[in-house]
Amino acid sequence: MPSLPSSSGSENVEDSNKKNSSMVYLNVYDLTPANNYLYVFGVGIFHSGIEVHGMEYGFGAHEYPTSGVFEVQPRSCPGFIFRRSILLGSTDMSYSEFRSFIERLSAKYHGDTYHLIAKNCNHFTDEVCQQLTGKAIPAWVNRLARVGSFCNCLLPESLQVAAVRHLPEHLECSDDEGSESDDLSESVDSEDEGSNHHLLTSPTREVSFISEKPMTLARDLQ
Repeated sequence: MPSLPSSSGSENVEDSNKKNSSMVYLNVYDLTPANNYLYVFGVGIFHSGIEVHGMEYGFGAHEYPTSGVFEVQPRSCPGFIFRRSILLGSTDMSYSEFRSFIERLSAKYHGDTYHLIAKNCNHFTDEVCQQLTGKAIPAWVNRLARVGSFCNCLLPESLQVAAVRHLPEHLECSDDEGSESDDLSESVDSEDEGSNHHLLTSPTREVSFISEKPMTLARDLQ
């Protein structure tokens, strides 16, 4: 009697794919206690991070032309109040593939390009989510940014100035600079920074910045 073809090979591939896949979560944080009142109306001032392969990735501001993308333990981003976690879907990217992807994306999100209205942490998580799952993050997470300059009028005074500053670990700051970043009510010297940049402060030991990787051109692969 002829033996049936073994299916162990296809099963191994299937098991391998399952091991590589990872659930994708959006972790949402409050930037102000006012969210307790705004949230019921579908608005609020939020920070968000993408959780995948057991780590959370976010985008923060600093004053240097280097990556502002960082990783932290899930649901514990320093400087913010965790509100909720939302399952967005799953990705078949292995950890190494995802790591390579996030390093390439980091070149697009430098800390000194952070802008509360045009390029904030929620814009970053939305792009990552769309790349991984084909879906956008929930609209309410970044709704205030979509109303443009009106958003700045709704912000508490402590958030309308240069606040928390994520500083890459390889950069050193003087004691004076460190004390300035801790003062949430301090006004910004530059008018442009005062109107455009809202920096996120947190102890550098709790965040790890992603080293950006230059994008590989198609011709380089030949």
